[in-house]
Amino acid sequence: MAKPFADRTGSGGHIHYHLADSKTGENLFEDDSDPRGLELSKMAYHFIGGILAHAPALTAVMSPTVNCYKRLQVGAGLTSSTSGYTWVPASITYGDNNRTQMIRVAGPGNVEDRTVSAACNPYLAFAAYVVAGMDGIARELDPGEPNRSNMYDLSLDEIRQRGINMLPQSLPEAIAELKQDEVVQSGLGVITDDFIKLKEAEWSEYHSQVSRWEVDRYLQMF
Repeated sequence: MAKPFADRTGSGGHIHYHLADSKTGENLFEDDSDPRGLELSKMAYHFIGGILAHAPALTAVMSPTVNCYKRLQVGAGLTSSTSGYTWVPASITYGDNNRTQMIRVAGPGNVEDRTVSAACNPYLAFAAYVVAGMDGIARELDPGEPNRSNMYDLSLDEIRQRGINMLPQSLPEAIAELKQDEVVQSGLGVITDDFIKLKEAEWSEYHSQVSRWEVDRYLQMF
């Protein structure tokens, strides 16, 4: 469960990865002559470009339950691990060794995605993720310059003013993105339609419930 307690941080499923030569084991994401200073190869940047381009649709697979979006939220306060803060980047960005970015370059040729939820199905998640990244390589997508800001220090308005997009903030938003993204759908393969139907049904069931919070908030008892 991605966010079992309102006053505690959630459960992440961060992934670290690189692409290696199948014969030599050479890390094809590493390049110590990288002009951007992150020691990443052009191939690595193209892969990251694919992930960022498909990030909204990938979110449906990486954060596939309604509860995941209690963890993946914009604008939560930053005080401590017991504050209820989620410690999850919700902006579609990449940067250096900076844990406030969606994509963190942890070291030469080593890339981490910090947004993935522990509630995901890893088989589906990795299949969709690899397809998205390989699409970036095939199309030679450029992710642009790395973001070196502390994203947790920026307000939502400041993030938008910089032209930075946010990850979907609810399951139906993410599913809507998935429906429009044929590349990520290809990673899910023949189960795409069933996955979408299942997730839409989950949201419908969740949305029909009346929570204790709603009763306490809106029902005045005299």
